[in-house]
Amino acid sequence: MTIQNTDVGAARTPGVSPRVSALVADMTLDEKLAQLVGYWVDQGDEVVAPLSGEKVTSTAYAEATAHGLGHLTRVYGTRPVDPVERAAWLWGEQRRLQTETRLGIPALVHEECLTGFAAWKAATFPTPLAWGASFDPDAVKLMASAIGRSMREVGVHQGLAPVLDVVRDARWGRVDECIAEDPYVVGTIGTAYVRGLQEAGVHATLKHFVGYSASRAGRNHAPVSAGQRELQDVFLPPFEMAVRDGGVRSVMNSYTEIDGVPVASNPELLTDLLRRRWGFDGTVVSDYFAVEFLRSMHGVAADRGEAAQLALEAGIDVELPGPDAYPQLAERVASGALPEAVVDRAVARVLAEKEDLGLLDADFSDAPTAVDLDDTEHRALARRLAEKSVVLLRNDGVLPLTAPGRIAVIGPNADSTDALMGCYSFANHVLAHHPSFPLGFSLPTVREALVEKFGEVSYAVGCAVEGTDVSGLDAAAATARDADVAIVVVGDRAGLFGRGTVGEGNDADSLDLPGVQRQLVEAVVSTGTPVVLVLLTGRPYALDWALDTASGPAAVLQAFFPGEEGAPALAALLAGDATPSGRLPVSLPRSAGAQPYSYLHPLLGGPSGVTSTDPTPVRPFGFGLSYTSFARGGLTVDGVTGTGTAVGAGVPASGTSAEVRAGDAFTVSLRVENTGARRGADVVQIYAHRPVASVTRPVAQLVAYARVELGPGESAHVRFTVPASRLAYSDRAMRRVVEPGEVELRLGPSCTEVDETVALRITGPTYELGGDDARVVEVEVRRG
Repeated sequence: MTIQNTDVGAARTPGVSPRVSALVADMTLDEKLAQLVGYWVDQGDEVVAPLSGEKVTSTAYAEATAHGLGHLTRVYGTRPVDPVERAAWLWGEQRRLQTETRLGIPALVHEECLTGFAAWKAATFPTPLAWGASFDPDAVKLMASAIGRSMREVGVHQGLAPVLDVVRDARWGRVDECIAEDPYVVGTIGTAYVRGLQEAGVHATLKHFVGYSASRAGRNHAPVSAGQRELQDVFLPPFEMAVRDGGVRSVMNSYTEIDGVPVASNPELLTDLLRRRWGFDGTVVSDYFAVEFLRSMHGVAADRGEAAQLALEAGIDVELPGPDAYPQLAERVASGALPEAVVDRAVARVLAEKEDLGLLDADFSDAPTAVDLDDTEHRALARRLAEKSVVLLRNDGVLPLTAPGRIAVIGPNADSTDALMGCYSFANHVLAHHPSFPLGFSLPTVREALVEKFGEVSYAVGCAVEGTDVSGLDAAAATARDADVAIVVVGDRAGLFGRGTVGEGNDADSLDLPGVQRQLVEAVVSTGTPVVLVLLTGRPYALDWALDTASGPAAVLQAFFPGEEGAPALAALLAGDATPSGRLPVSLPRSAGAQPYSYLHPLLGGPSGVTSTDPTPVRPFGFGLSYTSFARGGLTVDGVTGTGTAVGAGVPASGTSAEVRAGDAFTVSLRVENTGARRGADVVQIYAHRPVASVTRPVAQLVAYARVELGPGESAHVRFTVPASRLAYSDRAMRRVVEPGEVELRLGPSCTEVDETVALRITGPTYELGGDDARVVEVEVRRG
């Protein structure tokens, strides 16, 4: 594999201080290797990582820390521990490392933090797919900052988030951990998370570098057959943005193999691209057990020592979660197979990170005596993001429920706390193994929130999330008949490796709602009572029967695991106290047979006369309804005004077009007005269509977006300053370039709906991108 990039430069060494250099020079080989591994103190029989029961190290803790330790693995996030008691233990352990090891270097503590700090009693926020649905990087940054504040307060230094995998196949179980199917949305929102977490003093870790989400047939850890162009144009841009624009301090490898080469052993990705070309100077940590997997799952190493050397030479600095393979590096160095300088390079990076975090001078004399990991700020941010992320997919006028009368609440997710949280929430990830422990924080169910909002409601579960039992359907239908409106809450239950319907290791071969939930919805609809379908899911499902038929529900709301304040947010949206403003970050599929699918497909990737199948999604990327209405218009590019909606024409009927030299930025301006009677938010979307290029191009590609909140009758002028990189792609020589030619820019409410178009002519010679080129669109919103 050869990743092309013009910004090749010289290999960059970490910014190592004289202090770190002196430490490395003074260390024995055993002390060096101790800094390159973690230790999972609490790991037992619970399955919270792939094959963790089989792979957990048997090395005794005292032996493993005799020469120091690189990382302490998930001391809060492996089992339910009281945060104050655990902090006291952690402060004491750090003091022990300072006083009882020769060099006195504390351990770096890492935790999961994808939907909040994954610890008992900590706030649980919406899942990343909900972040994408909000189209609101600012809200995500604030959330990440609050998460980081909690983690730093209890002695955590590094968070294993965000996930920057671009969704390619809805069957993949880890879709709920992803942000969107568009690389730019993933990059902008993921980078906002990085900035928020790191401004709070916790290093973010990009996952999973790279290509993980392209596994064949959506099967976890399955091989990836992505070509070089797909890597460069789809999978790598979010990571590049987070590295170059977000200044991320850590990266985690992908489990996957790409065209037969496991990423964990690929120096072209982990060193040549990441460090030499992008200038990353932080640490690369292995995904859990990924180093040993080079032997046991990929078969590219004969033993653990060879696996360790392959990973270290490729660019993985730290083996997580524990010392399964890296201790074998001592023998490789002793035999001459591995130069000790390669070890020194990784050790210097680890110590530089510890120095940056203040660990080399940290005072662990006073552990916190009181912490609140779910304070009012956490809950306000969780509520704000949950409300912004719910997508209204259908509404025949039943919503909002301003005078609902008798309400029936029905469905397996109506009175479930689990259904509100993603796979990497502490409750679903860890607490499921400890049923005797309470949640530790307030988590109202949808039923409870509706009672709080509307008063008394009737209730029937109807069926389970999984299984074939239909015995409760008649009772559910009877409950609906006695009501004026039925709110039916269905969807997923997140878990790991077979425990649930979505989440890590829970891949699907069907995109029908799990179990008999569709039968439940249809039984309730058949009563004639108006039905509001609420979906609490971690992936998009095939919903044509609910969205495009007269016999479907009157309204459909899609919520991607909205977190601890998700139920009150849904109640507010149903009642009309808030207006739905989420937009689909992923296409709603027609069937599992249409997967893998992306709106970023060329002409022959969609419906055509040469195939009898139709992959057209039921609802497109970017789609979302509202209780109010918006008018968008006045589209101009560098002063040239757009006309009409003649999609694909390239040049408007007037024959005029804006011109920009390849490599230069251009401005796109428009006006948006709230023409309805309610306050709401529009997500303004600008797409590009290139009719002719040297390689096939998508029929539509998101160029820019902006979330604009307006009161009734209010308007705003939106101005985008668009860098050339937004129109770049890999040419036939695999150079990332902006080619001269015609581009049609489209303004609309989704990738398939167009309000106005304007033509842009790119002039001059082909422009090749470099590392200094801007990657992010500047957005200015001026009201009035």
